[in-house]
Amino acid sequence: MAEEEPKKVAPQHTSEAPPAAAEAVETPKEVDEEKAVVPVHPPHEEKADDDCKALVLVEKPAAAEEEKHEGSINRDAVLTRVATEKRLSLIKAWEESEKSKAENKAQRKASAIGVWENSKKAGLEAELKKMEEQLEKKKAEQIEKLKNKVALVHKAAEEKRAMIEAKR
Repeated sequence: MAEEEPKKVAPQHTSEAPPAAAEAVETPKEVDEEKAVVPVHPPHEEKADDDCKALVLVEKPAAAEEEKHEGSINRDAVLTRVATEKRLSLIKAWEESEKSKAENKAQRKASAIGVWENSKKAGLEAELKKMEEQLEKKKAEQIEKLKNKVALVHKAAEEKRAMIEAKR
């Protein structure tokens, strides 16, 4: 990343310095990288191994340099895609949250309506039971009154029979 920033800055200052100067700035960095990589190997190894490894190490920074150029473009595309995916996932999560909130609210309202219905039913059933008990009580009272009347009529009939018997 440190290399990318000077490259971006160098083309911006092209009016001040020629492009050859920008290339000269990049070339020492590559040489510095190679020098930094080469001393890492211990000096007691065989020379053939050093040459092979040096070739591999020299090729890797060059390939890495190309990959970095492509990588920065790809990285920008990947970062853009990641940001878009992140935004879309946040939008989707928000939509799911709002959907679940609406479903929960509807469920609470349905539950409240069920509770209201059950309480009203219970009240009406209690009132019905109370009326039935009152009707049963009235019925019992009326039955008792009628039985008393029947008993009075029977008593009066017995008295009249007794009077007729007494007159005889």
